[in-house]
Amino acid sequence: MPFQNSSPRTGRPKLIMAGVVVLLILAVVVVVVVAVMYPERKGTPGTESSQWKGKGTPPYLQEIILGRCYTYITTVNPELSGKNCHQIWDLLLRAFIYKHPCSMREEDYQPLIDLTSQSIPCDKSLFWSKTNNLVHRYTKANHDFLTLEDTLLGYIADGVSWCGSSRIDYNSCPKWNECENNPGSIYWKMVSKMFADSACGTVQVMLNGSIENGAFRNDSIFGSIEILHLNPDKVSTVEVWLMHDIEGTQSESCAGPSIKMLKSILENRNISVTCKENHRPVQLLQCASNPDHATCRLCPYVTQ
Repeated sequence: MPFQNSSPRTGRPKLIMAGVVVLLILAVVVVVVVAVMYPERKGTPGTESSQWKGKGTPPYLQEIILGRCYTYITTVNPELSGKNCHQIWDLLLRAFIYKHPCSMREEDYQPLIDLTSQSIPCDKSLFWSKTNNLVHRYTKANHDFLTLEDTLLGYIADGVSWCGSSRIDYNSCPKWNECENNPGSIYWKMVSKMFADSACGTVQVMLNGSIENGAFRNDSIFGSIEILHLNPDKVSTVEVWLMHDIEGTQSESCAGPSIKMLKSILENRNISVTCKENHRPVQLLQCASNPDHATCRLCPYVTQ
């Protein structure tokens, strides 16, 4: 009897099995591609990413950086409209991804710094320490001055953290006191140097005269980084605005010990120093929240 070909019933399972194998292979390929192109948005509890005490990378870091970048170059400072926001994001990502979050180096961010160089008009630089809320309320109301956070690199990164070794870590990142060379501390030290290097003419610094440990601290970013990178050939004077909380204590005056230390550091670098207590334009901004306080009266000695 001649040999008979396999029946349709015996061939069909083989076709089905082959189809299943192909589908499984395609599924694996898709999963790998998605994992590479779109890193997972949330970390897994119990992994190594949970070891740090600081907040993790926000779930949509790329969208945040790109959105802020485009807002800055189109609305905040159109003079920088030629900057490439996608390239800025790419250089930021390359700076920290696949690196241990305690082994960052300044050179990791150098390509980003070089790409985003920005000039600051003379007499417009405003530094600050322990006056975060007040100084930025002031620059939003008065556009005559620029803080670090009003520059492109300061604007896109303000309030944002990031880290990642084998992948972006969405659970936690190191706080500044957990390890010195973490992505955030190195970034802000680099951009602070850039901001100080670009200052010229008379520069201002807003300090808090109501805190107990001294208005000026030499271990702050301003004290350890920025004043040391002011160029005496370009900066003639540092004008200190020593602000006190309207309803708080006045822990230090312009004759106080930490202000004297600041003056000594700057004068040794051939930069002169002046100091004003409660700079009136800034104090009037404080008065907007407390208009009935005696300090806020136009004629403080008039009684009703």
